[in-house]
Amino acid sequence: MTTRAIRNIYCVGRNYREHAAELGNAVPEAPMLFMKPSHAAAAMDGSAITLPAGHGAIHYEAEVVLHVGRDYREGLTVDELVDRFALGLDMTLREVQDTLKKKGQPWLAAKGFRGSAPLGPFRPFPGAAAIRDTSFALKRNGEEVQRGTTGMMIFDLQTIVDYCAMHYGLGEGDLIFTGTPAGVGAVADGDRFELLWDGEEAGSCRFALV
Repeated sequence: MTTRAIRNIYCVGRNYREHAAELGNAVPEAPMLFMKPSHAAAAMDGSAITLPAGHGAIHYEAEVVLHVGRDYREGLTVDELVDRFALGLDMTLREVQDTLKKKGQPWLAAKGFRGSAPLGPFRPFPGAAAIRDTSFALKRNGEEVQRGTTGMMIFDLQTIVDYCAMHYGLGEGDLIFTGTPAGVGAVADGDRFELLWDGEEAGSCRFALV
């Protein structure tokens, strides 16, 4: 899909217990959502993605990303609502985010910059149960740094789509980044990242910090 086809980009924070713990954050009692502009999306097609330098560490966070294929109606299941899924990266200016948290300010500057939502190719969504135990992983320069499954999530996919729709609305073309497992870390200029779904490549890119 092209970035022009994207409407809203919802992201779920702290949806894996070990990730919350590694950053010293409390586990939320309800899905914790934030958003990225559609301009944050970038294709993980093997090419270089430019990220902003000079703002402190930029962290990678590998996630399962849902594509909403129809407008939400109460009672729809996630299997009826989602038509495709991909793997993606939620890129974070971590020091900027920490400063914003202390000031009680929105996270846009830390989460919404251009290139902060790299996406691998989308594939048909076989259903929440079918992917629950399938592992996804992230390699940095050939070394695995993250691995998880949707079954490890604090809030499952149905809870996430219902919460998004109830509080903010959900329609065709929306994306949902569903949270990241433990193992996040900082990106260095020239790093190459490869996303894996069930051991098969599901998107790759190189990062240039300028």
